Amino acid sequence: MTFAFLAFGIVFLLIASGGLLLFYREAMIQRISSVVAPNPKQKKLSSTLKQTGSSLGGMVEHFERVLPKSQAEVSVVQQRLIRAGYRKDTAIKGFYGAKVVVPVLLCVLCFATGLGDSSFFFYIVALGSGFLGPDFWLGRQISKRQAKIRRGLPDVLDLLVVCIEAGLSLDQATARTAEELGHSQPVICDELGIVVLEQRAGRPRSDCWKHLAERTDVDSVRNLVSVLVQSEQFGTSIAKTLRIHSDTLRTQRMQKVEEMAAKTTVKLIFPLVLFIFPSLFLVVLGPAAIIMSESFATYFKN
Repeated sequence: MTFAFLAFGIVFLLIASGGLLLFYREAMIQRISSVVAPNPKQKKLSSTLKQTGSSLGGMVEHFERVLPKSQAEVSVVQQRLIRAGYRKDTAIKGFYGAKVVVPVLLCVLCFATGLGDSSFFFYIVALGSGFLGPDFWLGRQISKRQAKIRRGLPDVLDLLVVCIEAGLSLDQATARTAEELGHSQPVICDELGIVVLEQRAGRPRSDCWKHLAERTDVDSVRNLVSVLVQSEQFGTSIAKTLRIHSDTLRTQRMQKVEEMAAKTTVKLIFPLVLFIFPSLFLVVLGPAAIIMSESFATYFKN
């Protein structure tokens, strides 16, 4: 068993080294030349780690050709990746590559730990969880990004109102907001930056904001886009509309917090019944049960 595991590890390392030499020969030649003839402007450790990570990520991307996929499925996955914040073309390859590499690694882990020797079911679980793991991870990333957008939207609306009331147009106010709140609210400001770029490229304002709603898939952003489009069509005051919408979002946030606080009483029932009540019964009724058992034992002896 130990010899088989060592042989498998050696073969895996040889294959990985061959893949690195085959696909990233130029990068490795540059690294070797930098070590042999060091440049005074050497890169820091973080940049080296980033290059290594990109090289490994590039190796994973080549495994995406193994999976059969349709164009409709690829477009759906690409849209989900964009909602999670991954807009590069290599993201889709890395995602499908991970769906191939992760199951293999989990099967190797089962083989190394000896779980697969007891039952073949562990290999099936490893393959299934490894194949579906990237999907769950991507869904988690989308949820986190959407939550950040919801939290930062009222602050963005307040700054938009201030900029518009100061005399800026909506396009200029959007660009200024994306610049000023880039550090405190980077996620939503990143999306606003894309809106600004699309507007500078010549797209209509309504289409740019609609694309924002499609990219984020957040209800509050969709409501904001519909409000802005209607305000532009009917010629109403944008500053007043945004102020009212910002107050509405804050009211909804307070109502959400109150709803979560009201649900805590119901959620506390389960830990009370499962953990606190048995301990309480044991402390209260335990001594009485001991006294009763001793009394019954004395009575029956007599």
